[in-house]
Amino acid sequence: MSSEVVEKMVTDVVVKECVQDFPLPSSYEAAMEALSSLITRRNRGDKSSVGGKYGKLERMSEYLKILGLKEQIDGLNIIHVAGTKGKGSTCTFSEAILRECGFQTGLFTSPHLIDVRERFRINGLEISEDKFLQYFWDCWNQLKEKVTEHLPMPPLFQFLTVLAFKIFICEKVDVAIIEVGLGGQKDSTNVIEKPIVCGIASLGMDHTETLGNTLGSIASHKAGIFKPQIPAFTVPQLSEAMDVILERAHELKVPLNVAAPLDKTKLGGLKLSLSGDHQFINAGLAVSLCKCWLQRTGNWEKLFQNDIREADLPEAFLRGLSTAQIAGRAQIVCDMYSESSKSLNSSKNSCGDLIFYLDGAHSPESMEFCAKWFSSAVGGIKKSSPSSIKVDNNEEILGNGHIQHKSERMEESDKLLKQILLFNCMDVRDPQTLLPPLVSTCTSSGTRFSKALFVPSMSTYNKVTSGASVIPSDICSRDLSWQFHLQRLWEKVIHGKGLSVHNAEVGTLNDRGARMDKATILPPHEFLYEDASHCSPAENYFACSAVMPSLPLTIKWLRDCVKENPSLKVQVLVTGSLHLVGDVLKLLKR
Repeated sequence: MSSEVVEKMVTDVVVKECVQDFPLPSSYEAAMEALSSLITRRNRGDKSSVGGKYGKLERMSEYLKILGLKEQIDGLNIIHVAGTKGKGSTCTFSEAILRECGFQTGLFTSPHLIDVRERFRINGLEISEDKFLQYFWDCWNQLKEKVTEHLPMPPLFQFLTVLAFKIFICEKVDVAIIEVGLGGQKDSTNVIEKPIVCGIASLGMDHTETLGNTLGSIASHKAGIFKPQIPAFTVPQLSEAMDVILERAHELKVPLNVAAPLDKTKLGGLKLSLSGDHQFINAGLAVSLCKCWLQRTGNWEKLFQNDIREADLPEAFLRGLSTAQIAGRAQIVCDMYSESSKSLNSSKNSCGDLIFYLDGAHSPESMEFCAKWFSSAVGGIKKSSPSSIKVDNNEEILGNGHIQHKSERMEESDKLLKQILLFNCMDVRDPQTLLPPLVSTCTSSGTRFSKALFVPSMSTYNKVTSGASVIPSDICSRDLSWQFHLQRLWEKVIHGKGLSVHNAEVGTLNDRGARMDKATILPPHEFLYEDASHCSPAENYFACSAVMPSLPLTIKWLRDCVKENPSLKVQVLVTGSLHLVGDVLKLLKR
């Protein structure tokens, strides 16, 4: 009997021990439909109660009791991480480090980009479809049996949080790294009562409609994950945020330490696997969290026998820091579709002439980090000799969500480099705090966008989809008024005083968008080469930006432009929304 067969038999036994005997629908899409029914149709920031007499965390406790999980959560040896930016990267670094130390790891993050299973990782791999369905329907059916008027089915994120605890308990992980969904104090993950250690990543202005419009208010929510006398770490913060964090730590007698950014010299010549200087902040926090976890669980001395000097990092830490991967953050993907359409005479080593730089930045601070990373990434190509250009070619996005990197040298003639912005953000965000720092940071680094394309996301916010889900048939008939508003703001940033984007003007933009909400017209390919000096804002003619009717058509248009002009290399920065980044990744995989 093969080892694979034995492993599957053991896995099946583990799953069956943890689930009730319910008839299970076999279709993965049926599970997605069930999940979609849990999406609450409330405006973001609506703080009205759902669930009758129970508060959110009280409901979470009730759901966990129904599933028999309440008393088992503490056994997960949890690392709990909040923050505005960097919490996902910190969790990813932490998981990779402890996995390299030999522990069975569980990682719960959000949101997902392509498939909901990305949120649940066991030993670095997203949970298999079969296991997901077993655990999903077991939780679903047990909760469905017990719902009442005062305890309805949980909203989507609460259900996914409960499901994460179910999966990690049944899979018997040694450590669970749990990323907060939104805020901290009232977040569904804060049902955790006895974590091993807590962390707060960098804080900034985000989700202000829910967390408040001051940094102090946001910090108060984030520090809400602190538990009495449980160690916690944070990173250097602005004083307004740090004062609140210190006050909360003092109230709860929390041993709080500030983790310094990781010293590059400690990497021993290796590079962090996640790009951007800001990742050294996240890596420093992850190292502190993992050291504390190892010490508090009694594993530090077992593993390293005190032979590691305080200034050094163990080899397992170095492996984790240099191999951790997270999709959609500072990710470079070479479009292999455009490459496959080339003639057979083209260089077999060529990476292709359409490269996507993806970063789901959606706050002012993260947008600045994104701009610095993009400028550095394309700047490296600009400085290389035309006949020998080195790029990261992410040839394949693996089934486990990790990225397979392959660095290669491209033998090619001179290429005309075009930097393109592909942008969208949710309408609850203020694009006037996102686009200006993007432009100014790129410009100061010598990077200027030839064109900006504004496109609606393909994802809908009222349906959970999988990587295999059918693209909506009405995708080209959606309202584009928000995209026209983004374009107008972009033109104001680029052209300066001549344009205004005050609230009084939005009505006009909405009217214009309403008239064009069924637009299917794409710019001619020549638009990509047209000089921005042809812009005539007074006549609403823009040569440096365009509103595109849909994302699939935009990807096809870019591919056609590159295919038509062999002398062109197009570098596309995709940012503003993780939904947009996920949609692009989904299309590039097809």
